[in-house]
Amino acid sequence: METNNRSSLAFSKPTLRLLLGSSIVALSLSISACSDADAVDAEADKQEEVVFAIPVETQSITTGDITSTYDTTAILEAREEAFVVARASGIIEEIFVEEGDYVEKGQALAQLDKRRYELNLSKALADLTGIESELDKVNKVYSKKLISDDTYDKLKAQYESAKASVRLAELDLKETTITAPISGYVASRNAKVGNLTESFQRERMFHIVQQRNLQGVVYLPENELRNVSVGQSASLTVAALGDLTIAANVERISPVIDATTGTFKVTLKVPNENNALKAGMFTDVSLEYATHANATLLPRRALVTIDNSHSVFVVDNGKVRKVNIDTGFENNDVVEVVNGLQGNEEVVTAGHQNLKDSAPVEVVNS
Repeated sequence: METNNRSSLAFSKPTLRLLLGSSIVALSLSISACSDADAVDAEADKQEEVVFAIPVETQSITTGDITSTYDTTAILEAREEAFVVARASGIIEEIFVEEGDYVEKGQALAQLDKRRYELNLSKALADLTGIESELDKVNKVYSKKLISDDTYDKLKAQYESAKASVRLAELDLKETTITAPISGYVASRNAKVGNLTESFQRERMFHIVQQRNLQGVVYLPENELRNVSVGQSASLTVAALGDLTIAANVERISPVIDATTGTFKVTLKVPNENNALKAGMFTDVSLEYATHANATLLPRRALVTIDNSHSVFVVDNGKVRKVNIDTGFENNDVVEVVNGLQGNEEVVTAGHQNLKDSAPVEVVNS
């Protein structure tokens, strides 16, 4: 019995070697698995420690002049314009100008049939000649007191009346030629050859505008009245001419506030020496109130505004600092910084949405 029990617990050498080898392999695999798990955890911890820099665009603070403005719109108007109507009646025989032509004051625009007026003038001259001859004869006898004073006075009155009739006939004849009352451009022509005109009719034959000086009329709210004065500068931007900027100035300020709209009228004088501007053009107007010289100017794109509080992100040694600032004058491109910046900083102009104080950044200006 003892012999049998011992033989059941004993292993042959080959079997023992196999069992020992398997144990060693299992132990090695276990150790290797533990080592790999530790390496993965270390790598994960290392990755958690890596922080990526946020790409941003930046721009430097500048120093310069900035002007406070009030922006509105206006439609350019001709300072001088005239609607030409006929003062005499007659058939239009000829037209001398067309729309777009420049005319001088007194230049002929059209000609009416003048034969009737020429005859009226001839009749008036004949009547005057007859009365003059009769008056000459009466003067010779009147000096000798051969006619009464009453007869002489009546004849003298007839003579003056005849002279007036001649002048009226000359004026009527002159008015058959339609002339320009002002110098300017013919904006419209309604007259046509063969049409019958009536004296002082309401129909306008020509419309003439003088465009060397135009005006722009703007209506400002009453709280701006204290900021506007005669001679004050303004700039006009005309989109129709490729955003051309024109210098203008305040010429007149209405002393009355419109109670219905709460606005007052301001008239701008707009020079137009090269005739580039046209009456009726739409313009953007900026009234210049005051100018600050040598101001610290911040790009408007860099300004961050939350609940009426202004701040910027300043780049410093690869990181950003959020700096609260106070602002002054503003325009479309820059903002005046009154307090908070020294004037030599580099500020973030794009990429704000991903930033927080002390965040690392990478400048990627194009």
